[in-house]
Amino acid sequence: MDWTIGNYWGLALIPLLLVMLFLMLNFIKWKNKKREIFAESRFQDLLFQPTHKFSKAIPILYTIGLLFLALSIADFMKGSVTVKSKQNMNNIMFLLDVSNSMNAEDVEPNRMTLSKNIILNSLQNLKNDRVGIVVFAGEAASIMPLTTDFSAADNYVDAINTGMVKRQGTDFLVAMQEVVKKFKNIPKGSRHVVMISDGEDNENNVNDAIKLAKSEGISVITIGVGTQEGAPIPTYLMGQLMGYKTDINNGETIISKLQPDDLKDIANKTGGEYIEGNNLENSVGKLQSVLGKLTSDTTTWINTDQAERYYQYPLLVSLVCFFIIFIFNPKKDFNL
Repeated sequence: MDWTIGNYWGLALIPLLLVMLFLMLNFIKWKNKKREIFAESRFQDLLFQPTHKFSKAIPILYTIGLLFLALSIADFMKGSVTVKSKQNMNNIMFLLDVSNSMNAEDVEPNRMTLSKNIILNSLQNLKNDRVGIVVFAGEAASIMPLTTDFSAADNYVDAINTGMVKRQGTDFLVAMQEVVKKFKNIPKGSRHVVMISDGEDNENNVNDAIKLAKSEGISVITIGVGTQEGAPIPTYLMGQLMGYKTDINNGETIISKLQPDDLKDIANKTGGEYIEGNNLENSVGKLQSVLGKLTSDTTTWINTDQAERYYQYPLLVSLVCFFIIFIFNPKKDFNL
């Protein structure tokens, strides 16, 4: 049973109780001295009322009763308290590749749109989880912080496009470095990444990205979009198709292909799983299943006025002490 004090200022009653106890003991000593001064010991039984046997227990009962009364008041007083909350939840960062190759149309309608739909459909199954979104190409940026309130996620995801990151290319390391920043306050082992990409790595930093993820306790689920047959990469200007990306050396049209090897390597070495993402329904269902296996207990501390109180227990002890005094000391004095 966790006992939480509602207002710590109520504990100021305890020093006051100690002062009262000190005064009570000094009063008893003073009273005994006055008796000795007034008459010798052999005459005190004739002059004073006999001391009740129970009288010596009265100061102890008063002390116990007032102590537990102070504790009861301290717990009863209203106030914001910090309590521990343990929940079964995931901390998930969606990591979306926004390099130009994600515009390829070897899946319907294209890799980027399919990837965005995977995120949107997955969010519908993650209402009790903390979720964030990071996009990357040659550099990375966070577009939605890690939060349980992702009601505006549709707007964030809809705005994603391959032109939102200035430096093109694909660098898995800078993507993982950005994720690590966003997981700063999340315990290791409770950090999960869902990386959606066609797997093309232009910087050859896959091993460094894996090493960083493992050192930070991050498990990475990778989703590969695109086909191994591939498709040309369209180029757009003001939303209009201008042609297809070509090799600057020979002028030939570049064919972008799904390269799953690096994605599988990242997933296997970080405790995640690789998912084929070309079928929206299947990939979302598989992702939900994998995340369900990774769900862990997450402990958080929250301020609340609704914490369970236990003031009635010390109050009961206090009342019992005063009741005993009332029954066995009917004259309501110390008789010491």
